[in-house]
Parts: sequence; C-alpha cells; structure tokens
Amino acid sequence: MGKSAAICPTLVQKMHQYQIVGRAQPTKKQPEPKIYRMKLFAKNKVIARSKFWYFMKKLTKAKKTGGELLALNEIGEAHPLKPSNYGVWFRYQSRTDTHNMYKEFRDVTLTGAIGQLMQEMAGRHRALPESIQIIDTKELKADECKRAHVTQILKPNLRFPQINRIKPILPKLRRTFYCKPRSS
Repeated sequence: MGKSAAICPTLVQKMHQYQIVGRAQPTKKQPEPKIYRMKLFAKNKVIARSKFWYFMKKLTKAKKTGGELLALNEIGEAHPLKPSNYGVWFRYQSRTDTHNMYKEFRDVTLTGAIGQLMQEMAGRHRALPESIQIIDTKELKADECKRAHVTQILKPNLRFPQINRIKPILPKLRRTFYCKPRSS
C-alpha cells in the first residue's frame, strides 16, 4: 500500500455547523427542565460546546456545571457542489460598541459562507471570531439578493475574458527540456 495523498491545510473546511441539544440538570424543584436546541458555527466540537453554554447562561440560569448535553451533531450540507447565495444576519462586538449587520455571500456550502464572513470581518473590521454572534442565516434566491458583489455574478449572459493567452506549441517543435525559459 502506498501513502495516501496529503491534504493541503488551506483546503480544509475551517468552520463546521453543529446542532447541540442540552438542558439544566433535573432538580427536586424542576424534575423535567426545558430542553434547548441550538445550531452553532464553530471550528471544532469543543468551541461549539463552549458557545452553547455561553448562550445558555444568557438565556436561562443553566451553566455548564449545572447542566447536561443531550446531543451534539455536526450538520452536513445537502448539495455541497451547487453554488448558492447566502444571507447572514449577525452581531459583533467592536472596540467601542455592539453592531448588527447583514452580509451576503456566494458559496457552495453554508459553512463556507460563514468562513468568508469570518475572514471579511477580520480584514475589514478587525473583529475576532469570538466576538461575532450569528443571529440567522438564509439561502437566498437570485431576486432576493441585494448586494452588488453577489448580484453581478447572477447575470444570465455572464462572460469572463481570457487575458494573456499562451499560444500552444506545435507538436513538431515541442521538446522535453529547454535551454532558456519560454517568453510568452
């Protein structure tokens, strides 16, 4: 058996979507506490669990020490090779204040769009992934898109120009080794 091909770390999906189900631990006062289900985006399961308990502490009085996880599942994409338009509503903490925002992305997966969001927010607004809270995501139809960078790709007669084409070399002039570099 030969070695398997190594996967380039830049091609590995950075964000994953998790569905976490949990509740506060049953007590004498409350033998059957309310069960909460959240869909979260995180790099791994540990961070997803941490985010879950962060939001549980805000929503209810349940903390990690006084609560229990019932399920933790990673959500996959139904059609991971079909490009789609995604709208993302989120909140982030800047150095001065909390801001609500809406952005649109075009990607083959929702997690890829969230990865683009994290990169864009880090580049344009210096926002850390920990300070970004995703409120809602939606797959958009072409007529629902508002942002120019997404709508310009949705035109039916879209064409990409071929710039700096290299002419093919005739088979009789082809060689395996060249003394000097080709000029194009």
